[in-house]
Amino acid sequence: MFSIDSDDYSSVAYALTKRQATISQSQSTLHRRRAQFHVQLLSSKVLMASKLSKLKQLQSQACRASKFVAENGTAYYKQLLEQNKQYIQEPPTVEKCNELSKQLFYTRLASIPGLTESFWKELDYVKHMWKNRKELRVEDASIAALFGLECFAWFCAGEIVGRGFTFTGYYV
Repeated sequence: MFSIDSDDYSSVAYALTKRQATISQSQSTLHRRRAQFHVQLLSSKVLMASKLSKLKQLQSQACRASKFVAENGTAYYKQLLEQNKQYIQEPPTVEKCNELSKQLFYTRLASIPGLTESFWKELDYVKHMWKNRKELRVEDASIAALFGLECFAWFCAGEIVGRGFTFTGYYV
C-alpha cells in the first residue's frame, strides 16, 4: 500500500490552496470584467439614446426649416428679384451670359494700365522714402516693419499649406 508522509500532505494541501486561490482570483477577474462590460454596454446604450434624441431634434429642425422655405421661399425669391431688377438682363439666355462674361473680362483687361500706373506711383513713393530715410519717422518705419512681417507670415502659411499642413517638412 501507499504510505504518505506529513510533508506530502502539506505540499498537496499547499498546492490545493494555491490552486483554489488562483481559481478564486480568475473568478473575481471574470466577475470584474463582466461588470465592466455591463457598464460599458449601459453607457453605450445611454450614448446611443442621447444621439438618437439629438437626431430627432435635428430632424424636427430640418422639417421646420423645410416648411419655412416651402411657405416663404418663393416670396423671398420674388422680393430679391424685385429689389435687384436693374441688374437683370433681358432676355436671360446663354448668349447674353456669354456676352456679359466677355464684357467683364475685357473690362478687367482695360483696368490693367491703371493698376500699373498706381504700382509705379507706389514704387516711386518707396524710393523717395528710401532716399530720405534720415527723415523717416518711427511710425512709418514700424508700419513698414509690420507690413514686412505680415508678408513673411503669409509666406510661411503658404509653405505650411503647400507641405500638407506639416510644420516639420515634406512627406517623403
